Amino acid sequence: MIILIRYLTAGESHGKGLLGILEGIPSNLYMDMDFVNNELSRRQKGYGRSERMAIEKDEIIILSGVNKDYTTGNPISIIIGNKGTNIDLVEVTKPRPGHGDLAGALKYNHKGGRNVLERASARETAMRVAIGGICKLLLREFNIHIFSHIIQIGNIKISEKIYNNINKEDLLKTDRSIVRVLDKDAEKKILDEIDKAKEEGDTLGGIIEVIGTNIPVGLGSYTNWDRKLDGKIAFSIMSIPGIKGIEFGLGFSTASKLGSQVHDEIYHGKKGYYRKTNNAGGIEAGVSNGEDIVIRAIMKPIPTLKKPLKTVDMETKEETSAQFERSDVCAVPSASIVAENMLAYVLANEMVAKFGGDSFEEMKINFDNYLERLKKR
Repeated sequence: MIILIRYLTAGESHGKGLLGILEGIPSNLYMDMDFVNNELSRRQKGYGRSERMAIEKDEIIILSGVNKDYTTGNPISIIIGNKGTNIDLVEVTKPRPGHGDLAGALKYNHKGGRNVLERASARETAMRVAIGGICKLLLREFNIHIFSHIIQIGNIKISEKIYNNINKEDLLKTDRSIVRVLDKDAEKKILDEIDKAKEEGDTLGGIIEVIGTNIPVGLGSYTNWDRKLDGKIAFSIMSIPGIKGIEFGLGFSTASKLGSQVHDEIYHGKKGYYRKTNNAGGIEAGVSNGEDIVIRAIMKPIPTLKKPLKTVDMETKEETSAQFERSDVCAVPSASIVAENMLAYVLANEMVAKFGGDSFEEMKINFDNYLERLKKR
């Protein structure tokens, strides 16, 4: 797997903060701090979040890799402080079904699941959003933009008519909805569904759609399994806590269709090759084909329940109820922002791999030359 932009995160949910190191961003990229901090703010919104979201106000502190608002080409080191740390961090000996408490404690030989949940917590995704936000800054210099919206929470889906007619102008309005849906009727039903789950001590999952626009032909490769673009995207999205499935384009529905109903016919015009449909979701044979990249991810309901499930006490081995930790009722809208930024990371890495350059200026020259060459094909 070719990784030219790489990152590492550290930190626990209730520790002093989160640390990130991002390496491979070309020099001379403008570091728009307001943009990155707004990405963090977007992650914290959404109906059904826990009271911690009212405590935290995430903002990044850059320690290195940026000078006078521009990247230097050196590794970028980032800190996000934690505020919601004033809770009693008792050991978790009554593991929660669906969480990593038990498996993690057994793997690392811990007494209980406290050390596991502190790291496995979705709090870590705040740093991923910060890192993805910087990757978005690189992508937007090439007019590549990433959007997301929610198409289902619990049993409530947005209407098929609205879904089939969504355009980029609509996607720009998604953040106006507290649950990031573009169907006002569905929004009201979703809010009621979340309220009902909260009253019952339960949680909800849903389906996210993420769309990358203005993607050039040729990102990824068919030459080896670990260079396929859809494989890399799937890896990154599936690494988000709670995500249990992913599909591209028509996805799983292609299983019940004929080939003639699935594959996108090819045309040629003034702007070169194009398709009238995008059932492939913008990727064929592991390579971007010039259409929008469209993915959907399924998020399971959060495993921390106020109405706890049955479990076993790790000390007594007796049946008991699972331990409760402060938690959201529904984090699907938040997860959509994380998914946007994970896609941004993958695409930024592929852009650097394809167009190279130690500086932004060099990368832009290579990109423009490539587009000129494509016009002649």
